[in-house]
Amino acid sequence: MEIEKIDNGRSFDWSLTSESYAKYRDIYPKILYDELRKLGVAKDGSAWLDIGTGTGVLPKHMYNENARIIGIDISDEQIKYAQKLAKENNQRITYLACPAESTGLEAHSVDAITAAQCFWYFDKEVIKSEIQRLLKPNGLFIKVYLTWTLDDEIAYKSHMLIKEYNRSWTPGKSGSRDMFDDLFEGRVTKEFECSIPFTRESWHGRMCACRGTLASMDENTFESWSAAHKKMLEAYPEEFEIKHKLYITYFKVI
Repeated sequence: MEIEKIDNGRSFDWSLTSESYAKYRDIYPKILYDELRKLGVAKDGSAWLDIGTGTGVLPKHMYNENARIIGIDISDEQIKYAQKLAKENNQRITYLACPAESTGLEAHSVDAITAAQCFWYFDKEVIKSEIQRLLKPNGLFIKVYLTWTLDDEIAYKSHMLIKEYNRSWTPGKSGSRDMFDDLFEGRVTKEFECSIPFTRESWHGRMCACRGTLASMDENTFESWSAAHKKMLEAYPEEFEIKHKLYITYFKVI
């Protein structure tokens, strides 16, 4: 995939990160799930669509057997991992590999749509129409963005090391700006600060499951970066926390 406004047009492929993504990017803090439940996502008798679902992290943690839950992603490989995890957890979740801009789902069929860590990848005007088509009257559209903060020493050094090996990488800018975009009327944006626990292995895995590394580096560059990052982490304790900022933006689509 190539998007001119992201990574200066450098191509990336999320399928290459699927294994690491499934293992290491299940890191959303409890407050996110609490806030989504307050908004009525996955409540009894409702239908919820998670677009750009990846390996199905949100549906996995918000699962309710009395709700209809669908996750979609353009990556066949990510959807395979989502289906595998749902089977392992005995969860009845429908996962489909399809573009978010053209889902093929029935009109006015869902009460809520979520988009976590992904909305800036889509064609905004096309997907806006699809969201309006899919939502029931007064349905909710919710965007989520979780990012490490650069005042955290480990996060900063990891961030800068990726930039050293991949100068095209443009992390953070698209995601944070997107949270304040008035896609529909009545935008509400909430911000939370949180610290997320990691081990050296899991933080390295989190960095591997990143657009700037596995998704876009060639094999030799990735191996060189990986060795350098592991070496960097040797200076820190086996367990630590990384400061993050969580954004939740939602709209009631009339």
